Amino acid sequence: MNDSIAMPDGAPVPFSVDVPTAPVVIVGGGPVGIRAAQEFCRRGVSCIVVNAERWQPYNRVKLTPLLAGDAQLGQILQPHVFRGPGKVDLFSNQSVVDIDRAAKVVTTSAGRAFAYGKLVLAMGSRAHVPPIPGRDLAGVFTFRNADDVERLIARSFRSRITVVIGGGLLGLEAARGMAQRGATTIVVEHSPHLMPRQLDAEAGSLLAELVARRGVQVRASTSVVRISGSDRVEAIELGDGSRIACDTVIICTGIRSNIELAREVGLPVGRGIKVADTMATSDPDIYAIGECAEVDGETVGLVGPGFEQATVAVANIAGEARSYRSAAPSTKLKLVGIDVFSMGDVEQLAQRPDLSVMSWRDTESLTYRAIVLRGWRLVGAISVGPWAEVNQAQQAIQAHAPMMPWQLIRFRRTGRLFGEAAADDVMSWPPTATVCNCTGVTRGQIGEAIALGAASPEDVQRETGASSVCGSCKIHVAALLGAAPKREPVRWWRPLALFGSIAALLALMTLVLPRWPLAASISAVGLPERLWLDGWTKQVSGYTLLALAGVAAVLSLRRRALPRKIEPRAGDYAIWRLVHGVIGAVSLLALFAHTGFRLGERLNFWLMAVFLVTLVSGAAIGLATALEHRIGADAAGAARLKERMFWLHVLVLWPLPLLLAFHVLGFYFY
Repeated sequence: MNDSIAMPDGAPVPFSVDVPTAPVVIVGGGPVGIRAAQEFCRRGVSCIVVNAERWQPYNRVKLTPLLAGDAQLGQILQPHVFRGPGKVDLFSNQSVVDIDRAAKVVTTSAGRAFAYGKLVLAMGSRAHVPPIPGRDLAGVFTFRNADDVERLIARSFRSRITVVIGGGLLGLEAARGMAQRGATTIVVEHSPHLMPRQLDAEAGSLLAELVARRGVQVRASTSVVRISGSDRVEAIELGDGSRIACDTVIICTGIRSNIELAREVGLPVGRGIKVADTMATSDPDIYAIGECAEVDGETVGLVGPGFEQATVAVANIAGEARSYRSAAPSTKLKLVGIDVFSMGDVEQLAQRPDLSVMSWRDTESLTYRAIVLRGWRLVGAISVGPWAEVNQAQQAIQAHAPMMPWQLIRFRRTGRLFGEAAADDVMSWPPTATVCNCTGVTRGQIGEAIALGAASPEDVQRETGASSVCGSCKIHVAALLGAAPKREPVRWWRPLALFGSIAALLALMTLVLPRWPLAASISAVGLPERLWLDGWTKQVSGYTLLALAGVAAVLSLRRRALPRKIEPRAGDYAIWRLVHGVIGAVSLLALFAHTGFRLGERLNFWLMAVFLVTLVSGAAIGLATALEHRIGADAAGAARLKERMFWLHVLVLWPLPLLLAFHVLGFYFY
């Protein structure tokens, strides 16, 4: 099958062997191979793409929505539009069976021979099938390519109970697809929790809970020892002695690089085809990229690094010296409809004395985040659930950035490392920051597409592929196009704003109103005198104020003061935040009952000043939090102001216990 690729002006671009210089031949029509063809085309380099699959090149990251029924085949096919002036020719449904390195010719299974100037191997990988007895029975499938999805879709109409072997990325996506098609779906994972290479135990357990809510059962800490049945699947037998009746088994136990052809023609191979940081093999005319390539002893299983390798290989072939630097392993996906992020040094954390882990969990939204530190430097992070700072975290992990004490305090309190302004400001990200992790598209690439005329999210998606898979980056794409991000109100924002306003008003009254006048004679003694002159009444109001301050302090420290198993029963964050605001307003009433707008002198003056600054800054934080969804263009400035008010609030709290102690001792002493 020979497909001429249409250029933007609509003119066909046929391939001719009668060219002065032999073209580049790309072996593999997957996402990485097509990205290499796009880069060659932009640079004016002619290339041939040999695609082993019978399908037109497609976006492999979208196989899951295809299986789940959320996308149709036409929606995952790669568009046949390449920006010139280069020429591209595509040959599908034929694989390369031989490479004559001396003559620089490749031969395909269809008997075609292509001369090449440079050869790029982007042959990808295949599903790894472990030697489980019964793996050859009818009803056993893998989940790796469009052929697998075609067979699974056909099988889903008859499957009642599907077992997925493997609780990693592919296993969970396969389970989601079959569950959405109506089959009872069970995931079996031999590790104690899901995604053991990317998540810690708590994140894996939370993911299992969220997955179960979406109709997928999880059996962890056990392995499949046999797939049983006479001529087709009837059940699986587990290592713990139990048996699960089923009619379909999907094996998702990892991948293996396609290296057989390279080995046969004498190229060095290990886990993949060994290449230098230029992506060149031991043969200077042959390059390898994507899942089939091994750089520094490592292979990549995600499309983002593969795209970067394609860019590096094309640049070197075109005469521009570039090197590939393997970044910290990163996973950022919307898995089974759940945001999952993992990057850096996160494996076997419990057995790593050189690393420390700090975690945060929101029991209301079922969100979990953990950061991994080596000393004071950030070397890894994990999250389940949305996290607006993921891109900032990626940059910090790559740089092994030091974490300041206030960042760690903020993370323990709020789950944020960089503050609200940094999390939302996609315009400030560096050009190399990844916006779409599903396709590896960076902010710089999106900016280039916009500069070339992309004016809508659909244009950006068509030109770059960004937001074409899970859609979680659409808000960032819209922001780069100039749209203001939508801000959702916090829970119970109205009462939070009300009590914040009351606290701010009472604090202002204390500062500007004159002290309440006292009676001039004993005969005129009334409530004010009993409040501010009677010793017993002063003690009641004083200890009430002290108790309120103590309760507010306990609320602020709730995440460290309460064990994790107790905290969910004690209420969610929104409740505690509102109660904290109410206490602030009531504390100002108690302060008025204790002082009558009197600021006092010496020690009492400083105590009043600290109380008022604490309460005013707290009121400002409450108002900013409650009204942040109504902030207009200067949202970043408002976030910075809120951040400063928080640190002022924390700073002035430190001398408060000491001043209170001196105040109480002074009262009783004198």
